Amino acid sequence: MPHELRLELPQLNLAALSWGDAALPPLLAVHGWLDNAASFSTLAPLLARHFHIVAIDLPGHGRSDHRPPGGWYHYVEYLADLQAVVAALGWSRYSLLGHSLGGATASIFAAAQPEPVDKLLLIESLGPLTAAPESALEQLRRGLRQRAEFGGRPLRVFADAEPAVRARMQANDLSQAAARALVERGLAAVPGGWSWSSDPRLTLASPLRYTEAQIQNILRGIAAPTLVVLAQPATSYLPDSLMQARAACVADAHVVHLPGNHHLHLENPEPVAAAIRDFCGLDG
Repeated sequence: MPHELRLELPQLNLAALSWGDAALPPLLAVHGWLDNAASFSTLAPLLARHFHIVAIDLPGHGRSDHRPPGGWYHYVEYLADLQAVVAALGWSRYSLLGHSLGGATASIFAAAQPEPVDKLLLIESLGPLTAAPESALEQLRRGLRQRAEFGGRPLRVFADAEPAVRARMQANDLSQAAARALVERGLAAVPGGWSWSSDPRLTLASPLRYTEAQIQNILRGIAAPTLVVLAQPATSYLPDSLMQARAACVADAHVVHLPGNHHLHLENPEPVAAAIRDFCGLDG
């Protein structure tokens, strides 16, 4: 069973789950957008013989604090969060495991600060979503407009967890078991029942996005051996041509395609764990 952790960072506190003996090589796991640390609840036990795994709830997700009023949820902020997390844990050398948004953040972090990163393990990710240069003005206007219009809209309240599980199954094409794992960590008690614990500001459009040329330039800064696990068939916003071009920017990248959907590590973790162990030269 995982251990619950509470990490006190300079600006806010984060919740986390940990698996494996603290004497093992450290591995920081970072989940996807609107997910939480339970995203690794089936994969982490399969790796706990080899790593001390700490899976955080990113700010605004799961059981972690929300950013203060007026704050943004942007990649640059997440980089500072990861920097503060490893400092709080006292780690000087570690590996990163990221899914989707978490993998995008881990990618940029490993490029920006390559020295402490031993291995970079990515699931359905290698860098963030990008936008064409000519769309920058509209992206900026959209982000500012949504921020200005954002108010205290009422949150959906569920009488119990089951409607939330069904909603998550439909939204992300998840099995009931996978949806339940995320939902149980992603609900908070409110008057009248339960509501999502995630910060509603996470759904606002980012006013800024990198261009593809910028991301490929950043990815060239990754020094760690990198494993990229991609679902097959390919996720619509992660086409093979894009991911191949990005992987070619990383000096030591290995790409594996496994059957499954975007949450393949949660739905069917054994092949993902096997790919990670094989990449890291570990036994079963």
